[in-house]
Amino acid sequence: MSLAAPSPAPPAASPFYARVFGLAAAAILAFALYQILEPFVGPILWALLLAFLLAPATQRLRQALGDRRGVAALVLTLVVTLLVLIPAAVLATVFARQAAELVTRLQETAARYQIGQARDLLRIPLLDQAMSWVGEVAGLTHEQIQGWLVGGSRAFLQTLISLTGTFFAGALHAVLGLVLTLFLLFFFVRDGDALVQRLLVLVPLDDRRKAHLVEHLAAVARAVVLGTLVTALVQGTLVGVALALVGLPSPVVFGALAALASLIPLVGTALVWVPAAGVLALQGRWGAAIFMVVWGVVVVSTADNVIRPRVVSGQARISTLPVFLGLAGGVGAFGAIGLFLGPVIVALAIALVRFAEEARQGEPPLIATEPRRPAA
Repeated sequence: MSLAAPSPAPPAASPFYARVFGLAAAAILAFALYQILEPFVGPILWALLLAFLLAPATQRLRQALGDRRGVAALVLTLVVTLLVLIPAAVLATVFARQAAELVTRLQETAARYQIGQARDLLRIPLLDQAMSWVGEVAGLTHEQIQGWLVGGSRAFLQTLISLTGTFFAGALHAVLGLVLTLFLLFFFVRDGDALVQRLLVLVPLDDRRKAHLVEHLAAVARAVVLGTLVTALVQGTLVGVALALVGLPSPVVFGALAALASLIPLVGTALVWVPAAGVLALQGRWGAAIFMVVWGVVVVSTADNVIRPRVVSGQARISTLPVFLGLAGGVGAFGAIGLFLGPVIVALAIALVRFAEEARQGEPPLIATEPRRPAA
């Protein structure tokens, strides 16, 4: 009985082919993962940011609870949920009461001047004076202003009706995003440190550089959050003080609205103090209106350009220009999360450039600019 000759072993793949195959497979897998996770990018980034900021509290709570990761993550998630839901509930209650008061005032005004349709709005003295001034400046007749007012009112109502569905859809999307963020936060708080360690293993840097990099990015992230919150609080307080000084109602409520509006790119707190100045002008209080405009432009808007970069650059030990570029460019690239993500990405790029310079010069890695302590 003759034995069959063994089949020859397949030729070994060349290193070039293995690398090309690995890169192609990684690219296809990355694209597929992006398609799967793309609807959840926002909640994932917010949950990661919160877990990153809560890392010191997570470590202390784990030590207090005997290293129970699940319990510590559940407690922190519940605390964050309460910190979000309680202010939201209070704000919603105040807004509902203020909205009811506003509707009542509008109904009283409509009954006083017998307003039944859009053209009757000119019976209100302040609005009639404003339209007359516009007519004199623009050279329009009273009939033309009435036609413009009726047409504008109809267009406004049509736009409002068309936006109603979009508003409710956006509100539902925001609520679902918040729920998903809190859900993901639990897992990131529980398993975040293990995930970071696995990712750091893949980074081709020595341990000291990795430690400096993580510490630096953590300082930048916390400084950006602190700077944004401090800026919003200061701007909201300044707007509320101005509203109280000119005697407009609900300065606390509109101050809180201004603090939230300060997070909106480009317009910011102008969403609050510009309409306030317009109301004062319609009331004939031109001095108060001019004061509101000057206060908003000089004081409130300047606070954003002074406080935020100084707080961030001071806490994170990076200069003001990269912070400003990260804030401005991050919002345009990533939306609201870009307020925090933009400066962190810029800080990461600067850190990697410093690593490259140190590697070329053969110097020890230094991210922080704190002076070295002399050896004992």
